[in-house]
Amino acid sequence: MTWTDFPYVSYSAMICWAGGTLLGLLSARARVLKISGMALMIAGTGIMTVFLVLFWMELDRPPLRTLGETRLWYATLIPLVGFLVEYRWKIAWLKYYCVAMASFFLFINILFPDVYDKTLMPALQSGWFVPHVVVYLVGYVLLAASSLAAWHNLYRRSKSFDELGESLSHYLALLGFVFLTFGLVFGALWAKEAWGHYWTWDPKETWALIAWLVYLGYMHANSAKVDKSLLQWYLALAFFVLLVSWFGVNYLPSAQDSVHTYQTG
Repeated sequence: MTWTDFPYVSYSAMICWAGGTLLGLLSARARVLKISGMALMIAGTGIMTVFLVLFWMELDRPPLRTLGETRLWYATLIPLVGFLVEYRWKIAWLKYYCVAMASFFLFINILFPDVYDKTLMPALQSGWFVPHVVVYLVGYVLLAASSLAAWHNLYRRSKSFDELGESLSHYLALLGFVFLTFGLVFGALWAKEAWGHYWTWDPKETWALIAWLVYLGYMHANSAKVDKSLLQWYLALAFFVLLVSWFGVNYLPSAQDSVHTYQTG
């Protein structure tokens, strides 16, 4: 499968997610609707997973080179967080936010399609390429889910206190921070292998460090017992820094000389 097939695949996944969401929201008293809705949502994610695997095989390289390819991973991974949270904590609402965000990134790819290209520049032909990028993407997915949970908690706070929801946003942030840390370390090791230096203050490296420090700040604030409402605002807004680190840095003037920015096609 290639980008030519992508619109049909993504629309199929989004239809499954939308149908599953509708059934899930109507399933308060009907278990069969809940099961059917979950099956549809899992099917949507399954469609994206199969496409990702087949696309990888067709490219004959990891589909992690361009922004469109990373958005493809993102849209495939984030619903899994919602499913795992429901399985572990019996919290159903997060998966609806997760599939909505996945649909948003798929829609961006439909509007701005990638150019099909099998080439992989020499700097990316390293054993660190897949671990570094995938670990970062998993961290971004977990931190996005944490932000979504925080926005939900802020909405709920106007009605009632949701201790479980606030614990969820914290644990997702904690786990995402761990992956962010590993991504930073893997990147430094890769840089040492490729260029002989662990750190060069490249714009991408700088923003990766800023994002890491932002979430380190959250960890310290949480340890200091800062007001929980403020912590939820912190997590809700911190994800925007990650977006700059992920692809926003591409549009900064200093990024023109960067070797780290994602290619757009």
